[in-house]
Amino acid sequence: MKIGVISDTHGHFDPKIPKLFARVDHILHGGDIGLRWLILELEQIAPVTAVLGNNDAGLDFKETEVVEFGSRKFLVHHIVDPRKPAEALQRRIIREAPDVVVFGHTHKPFCEKIGNALFFNPGYAGKPRFNLPRNVAVLHCDTDGITADFFEL
Repeated sequence: MKIGVISDTHGHFDPKIPKLFARVDHILHGGDIGLRWLILELEQIAPVTAVLGNNDAGLDFKETEVVEFGSRKFLVHHIVDPRKPAEALQRRIIREAPDVVVFGHTHKPFCEKIGNALFFNPGYAGKPRFNLPRNVAVLHCDTDGITADFFEL
């Protein structure tokens, strides 16, 4: 199974996204969506699970989502410190025992196994600014494990 992962779009839908996500089975958006229509565009590619970011006031998404694909569980939450999650989030991670924790907010790609979970941030996918690298990612989930490919926008 292939999962497209995107975050911190801030209302910008990069024209490269449909091609990069063309063969994904599902898309996870780690928050700071910006505008609702962006999710509608992503839904033209594959089903989408999205969470609120700190700049998403007025959008009708949850702060945290937990989804399962086959035997893999994903917890999606916008602001995560992988080495020291906020107390309430840490309790949820312990309770849910996800295979992957998807997050955003930092605008920096991150992929590291901590404890039993892979903590994963695809990076920033908004408009070009401040020389920030712009990325999306695809997670490949199979019986051998989970691997990631990052793609520059």
